[in-house]
Amino acid sequence: MPHCIIDYSQDVAAEVDIERLIEAVHLGAMDSALFPEYDIKTRAIAFAQHRTGQTTDSFVHVAVHLLSGRSDEQKIGLSEGVLARIEPLLPGVVSVGVEICDMHRASYRKRVLEKR
Repeated sequence: MPHCIIDYSQDVAAEVDIERLIEAVHLGAMDSALFPEYDIKTRAIAFAQHRTGQTTDSFVHVAVHLLSGRSDEQKIGLSEGVLARIEPLLPGVVSVGVEICDMHRASYRKRVLEKR
């Protein structure tokens, strides 16, 4: 845990290498010291079609999904840390945001296969 999901408008890829963006989000989560590195999962999804109000302005939105139970201060530190890592990479992007989303701990399930 956590799952860091980067949604971005497709035009952002012309401004920044998406692998660098993924790395920055990953490092921002590590900086929080809330999780061991091997638990941090980071992925990115480009959107060709999107709309904000009456515009199609560029955007990056990072949703960090983590198991419930962290304090507001920990969540604030995490969101500020991720934002601090990605903002310098995105000077021309109109909207850049980070959201912390609690996952319901009692109902969360997963399966992991061991690598061979």
